[in-house]
Amino acid sequence: MPDHPVDMMNIKAFTLVSAVERELLMGDRDHISIECVECCGRNLYVGTNDCFIYHFLLEEKAMPTGTATFVATKQLHRHLGFKKPVNELCAASALNRLLVLCDNSITLVNMLNLEPVPSGARIKGATTFAVNENPVNGDPFCVEVCIISVKRRTVQMFLVYEDRVQIVKEVSTPEQPLAVAVDGYFLCLALTTQYIILNYSTGLSQDLFPYCSEEKPPIVKRIGRQEFLLAGPGGLGMFATVAGISQRAPVHWSENVIGAAVCFPYVIALDDEFITVHSMLDQQQKQTLPFKEGHILQDFEGRVIVATSKGVYILVPLPLEKQIQDLLANRRVEEALVLAKGARRNIPKEKFQVMYRRILQQAGFIQFAQLQFLEAKELFRSSQLDVRELISLYPFLLPTSSSFTRSHPPLHEYADLNQLTQGDQEKMAKCKRFLMSYLNEIRSTEVANGYKEDIDTALLKLYAEADHDSLLDLLVTENFCLLTDSAAWLEKHKKYFALGLLYHYNKQDASAVQLWVNIVNGDIQDSTRSDLYEYIVDFLTYCLDQELVWTHADWLLQKSEEIGVQIFTKRPLDEQQQTSFNPDDIISCLKKYPKALVKYLEHLVIDRRLQKEEYHTHLAILYLEEVLRQRVSTGGKDVEATETQAKLRRLLQKSDLYRVHLLKEKVQGAGLPMESAILHGKLGEHEKALHILVHEMGDFSAAEDYCLWSSEGQDAAYRQRLFHTLLAMYLRAGPSAQDLTVAAVDLLNHHAREFDVTQVLQLLPDTWSVQLLCPFLMGAMRDSIHARRTTQVALGLAKSENLIYMYDKMKLKGNAVRLSERELCQLCQNPFGEPVFVRYPNGGLVHTHCAASRHTTPSSPSPGTRT
Repeated sequence: MPDHPVDMMNIKAFTLVSAVERELLMGDRDHISIECVECCGRNLYVGTNDCFIYHFLLEEKAMPTGTATFVATKQLHRHLGFKKPVNELCAASALNRLLVLCDNSITLVNMLNLEPVPSGARIKGATTFAVNENPVNGDPFCVEVCIISVKRRTVQMFLVYEDRVQIVKEVSTPEQPLAVAVDGYFLCLALTTQYIILNYSTGLSQDLFPYCSEEKPPIVKRIGRQEFLLAGPGGLGMFATVAGISQRAPVHWSENVIGAAVCFPYVIALDDEFITVHSMLDQQQKQTLPFKEGHILQDFEGRVIVATSKGVYILVPLPLEKQIQDLLANRRVEEALVLAKGARRNIPKEKFQVMYRRILQQAGFIQFAQLQFLEAKELFRSSQLDVRELISLYPFLLPTSSSFTRSHPPLHEYADLNQLTQGDQEKMAKCKRFLMSYLNEIRSTEVANGYKEDIDTALLKLYAEADHDSLLDLLVTENFCLLTDSAAWLEKHKKYFALGLLYHYNKQDASAVQLWVNIVNGDIQDSTRSDLYEYIVDFLTYCLDQELVWTHADWLLQKSEEIGVQIFTKRPLDEQQQTSFNPDDIISCLKKYPKALVKYLEHLVIDRRLQKEEYHTHLAILYLEEVLRQRVSTGGKDVEATETQAKLRRLLQKSDLYRVHLLKEKVQGAGLPMESAILHGKLGEHEKALHILVHEMGDFSAAEDYCLWSSEGQDAAYRQRLFHTLLAMYLRAGPSAQDLTVAAVDLLNHHAREFDVTQVLQLLPDTWSVQLLCPFLMGAMRDSIHARRTTQVALGLAKSENLIYMYDKMKLKGNAVRLSERELCQLCQNPFGEPVFVRYPNGGLVHTHCAASRHTTPSSPSPGTRT
C-alpha cells in the first residue's frame, strides 16, 4: 500500500482516499491478494486470489475542503468453491445479480447474500467478458454480455436473466481476441496485432490501427455512446467511434499503462508508479499522483477506483468549480475556460450559465491584470460584466452617489488600480487608455443599460484627466454625465470650456456663458479654444433665451462691434419670422455702437428686406454721415470711403422707402453730385439729374446707367423718354462740344433699340454721315424688320385660329333640328311653347331657361355638353 500520495502538479483534479484497508480485507494473511473489484451504488465487491468474494457497504463523508472520505463496512464474504482466483466481477443491479468470472466460467450470484442462483445457470468457456451498456434487446430484466471464448478466435453474445442464460450469437474473428468492449451491435476488439470494430449483427468489421499485444497488454474501454478509449502505440491513448474514426485528439500517457478510465472531462491512466490525469478537452496532463504496485483502475458510474493487491482506493474528483478556481488562481485562463466549457454537459443549463459567466468575468480580470487588454475586453463583453466592477478598480471614477458594491465573492483580488499596477505609472496609463476605449465602445450597447450615468461620468473623468480630444465630443452629444461629480472633476482639471458645455447640456446656459466670458476676460485660464469669443457669439446667436442674450450683448459689442452684432443679424430665419426680438429695441441698444448699428440696419433693409421707411432712411443717413466724415478726414481718397459711398448710392438707387427730401437737404452743398442726381431722379426730376451727370460731372457712362436703373420696372415708353431726354441734352450743346457729340453717337450706337428712329432722325444734325450712325441704323432696321415679321406671324396664327372656329360653327349648323309639339325638354320634361331652345352635342333639346338654370346649378341632371 502506498504512503499518503502527494500531488505533483499545480492543478488538483482528484484526491486519492482509502476505501478498504488491508486489515479489513485479509487481516494478517499475506498470501491473499486482490484480483478484481466491482462497485454498484454503495455496494463494493472485491474478488481475491483465493476464490473469495467480499461485500462492503461504502459510506461517503464530505469534507470542508470539498473532497470526501469513505468508510467501508464489511457485510459478508463467500468462497466460490474453486481453487482459482476470481478474475472479474460485474453487477447487474436490475437482476440483483453479480456476474463472477472464475475458472473460465461466469457464475450468477445474489448481490446481497452472494449465493449462486438455484438453477446453477452459468456461462462456460469464457476468458473475459463485457456487459453491453447500450443494449439492443428491449427487455429491462435482461443483460447482454459479450464473452471472449476459450475457443480460438471466437466471441459469443449472451442474454443473461435472473436464473438462466441464453446464447444469441457466435462470431469468428480474424485473430485471437484479447480484450473487448460493447456498444449496441458494435464490438471493439483488441486482437493479437490490431484493434478492430466488429458489427456482430452484420459481421462487418473495420480495422482501426495496429498494436503489438506481446509488448504490453491492450486496453479497451467504452467511454460513451459509440465511443471507445484504446491503448495505442507510442504511449498514446486513442479515441475511436464505431464508425472507425476519432473525434478527439489522443492523449499522451506513459508507455507502461496497465489500466485506464474516464471521469469526464478527464482520462485517468495507471502505470506501475503513477496515476496520471489528462484532460479530454485540451489533451494536456493536469495531475500526477504517485501510486506504486497498482494493478486495477476502473470507473463505475463516475466513481473511479484503483487497487493494489492489498488495498482499494477511490479517486475523489474535486468539484469542477473548485478546479476551475484553482486554475484561475494560477493564471491558467485558457485551461480554466476549456474546463468550464467542458463542464456544460454535467451541470443544469441555468446553473451552468451563471457559473460560466462568472468564470469568464474572473478570467477577464486576470487578463486585464496581465495587460492583455484585447483578451480581457472580449471576456468582459461575452460575460456581460457589470461594467461598474471594472470602473470601481479606478479610484474616484464612480460617481459619489453610486450605490454599487462589488460582487461577492469577489471577481478578483485587487483593491484598486494602484495595487494592481504596483504604482507603475506607465501600466496605470495603459489601463486608463483601455478603460476609455472599452467604455466608449459599450456606452451605446445593451451592456450599458442601467449604468449609463456611471459609464459616461467615468468616461468624462478619464477624458478630462488625459486631456483627451473626445471630451468635447462626449459633451456635445447625448450623454448621461452626472452634473455634480462631473462639474467638480472638470473644475479640478481646469477644463472650464468643457464645464460650460456640461452646463449647457444640463440646461444651465447662463452658467455656461458666464464661465466662457470669464475665460475670454482672463479671469480663469483655459486654452481649449482660441476662438472662444466667436464661439460665444455663435452660441448666443442660436440661444432662445432673450434675457441671456441681452445680458451679454454689451460685453460682446464692446469686444467687437462687427462680430458682436451677429447675435442679432445671424439669428435663425424661423426665429426672425416670429419676431422674437423687436428691431426697435435692438436699434436702441446699438446707438452706442455705430458700426454695429450700420450692420444691423443693413441686415434689416438688405437681408430681411423690411419695408419700413425709418429703417431705410436711418441707414441712408448713417451712410451719408460716414461718407461726409471720411471726406473731411481723408479728402475723399480713402478706399473705405468709396465702399461706403457705393453702398449709399446703391441704397439710394434701389430703395423707394427713404425720405427723399430729407436726404436731398443733407446732400445739398456737400459736394456729392452723384447722390444729388439720384435723389432728383427719385423725385422724377430726370432732366436735373441728367444735367448734373452730363454737365457737372461729365460722366456719360453714369448718365446711361441712370437711364437704365431709373426705368427698371417701368414700361418701354418710359425708358424711351429717358433716353430721348439724354440724347436731346447731348445734341443741344451744338457741334462745338465735341465730347458731347461723341457721347451722343455712342449712346445711339449702344442703345439703338431704346430709341424711336423717326424722332431721332428729326433731331440729328444734317451734317452727320450715315457711316457715323451705321451701327444705330443697322440695329434700328433689324429691330423694325423683326417687329414686322413677328406681327405678321401673330396675325397669321390668329387668322388660322379664327378659321378653325368658323369651321366648327358651320359643322354644328349643318344639321337641321326638328321641333314638334310632342318634343319634351330633357331637363324639365315639359313641351316647348315657342321655337327657342338650346341644343346639346348629343342632340338633346332643352328650354333656354332650363339651360341657364342647369349652368348655375351643377347638381341638376345633364343631357350633355352645351353647344
